[in-house]
Amino acid sequence: MKKIVVTGSTGSVGCQALAAARLLGIGVSGLSACSNVKLLEQQIREFLPKFVLVEEEKAYRNLKASVKDLNVKILCGSAIADLISVAEDLVINCVVGIAGLKTTLATLNAGKKLALANKESLVVAGELVMNLVTQHATQILPVDSEHSAIFQCLMAGKKEEVKALILTASGGPFRGKTREFLKNVSINQVLKHPNWQMGKKISVDSATLMNKGFEILEAMWLFGVDLKKIKVVVHPQSVVHSMVEFVDNSIISQMGTPDMAGVIAYALTFPRRIKSVVKELDLVKIKLLEFEEVDHNVFRGISLAKKSVTLGKLYPCVLNAANEQLVELFLEGKIKFLEIDEMLEMCLESANLKNVEITEEALVQADSWAREYVLSHV
Repeated sequence: MKKIVVTGSTGSVGCQALAAARLLGIGVSGLSACSNVKLLEQQIREFLPKFVLVEEEKAYRNLKASVKDLNVKILCGSAIADLISVAEDLVINCVVGIAGLKTTLATLNAGKKLALANKESLVVAGELVMNLVTQHATQILPVDSEHSAIFQCLMAGKKEEVKALILTASGGPFRGKTREFLKNVSINQVLKHPNWQMGKKISVDSATLMNKGFEILEAMWLFGVDLKKIKVVVHPQSVVHSMVEFVDNSIISQMGTPDMAGVIAYALTFPRRIKSVVKELDLVKIKLLEFEEVDHNVFRGISLAKKSVTLGKLYPCVLNAANEQLVELFLEGKIKFLEIDEMLEMCLESANLKNVEITEEALVQADSWAREYVLSHV
């Protein structure tokens, strides 16, 4: 039986990862979370992991007291290396935001296989991350529908035969709308995604299409493809999860019911495929698959992500940090929806990091600078 570690286990994807582990009969040797002690205790009592890591001191004390009857070691703070050590087969990184980079680096430095649901690891530190994959001869399995789809489609040909990677985007809740319409949209409107049930942060990123911009950067690093070879098309049905176009103009797509459970199960059982854990796709009922161009004048997330790469190695980190801060401010009702991409552009243009090399220390500094810039200009 496989034994895995799930970081960010109390979040949306973390809970789905544990649901998949339960269904597939996969053992869980480690868990981590930030502060949701109530849910974490339930997970501990069900999966009986060896180690559990809690970031917040108060949550750590409360959890340690509540599970003192169990044979589980509770860790606190930055003991991520100890947690990773009990992963016999795989670490699935479900931590949201830049905080997930620690798990990614620790997993790869330990030579463990990584199932990656944390976008930011590759967005802000793609060069560092992929160098570690090579150095330690390990592997990253993508845990999101688009990159899992590309990962599967690439098996149809050789790397040198790839003409383009084609990421699909649902278009979010405001597909077809104008910037005039977006001026006064509410938080509830932004969070109402037409196809997926997601956390608040990723729902806002989906509405701005910033998530698709980040996915372009992920794909560039994960698959070693030039930025110019990565395209995005709007596909409202979210049935075609992404595609690969080869030099003979053949396009291979991966299709399925819009459900993260299938993506997670594929990563957990790779290289095997197991009996379906998601609903069968009925093409006759779907009838129509639509594809549209992205309206870059209305949704600037993709353009900003591409711009960050061309500016310098640390600029994607600046973009990510500023975006996290701005999304938080939007969800608190302190800024309007369109101020997110407007402020992001200002932040990129104001950063002075063009000749700075990417290191862990430089990433921390760039992240801090971007957040301070946003807070001082709102």
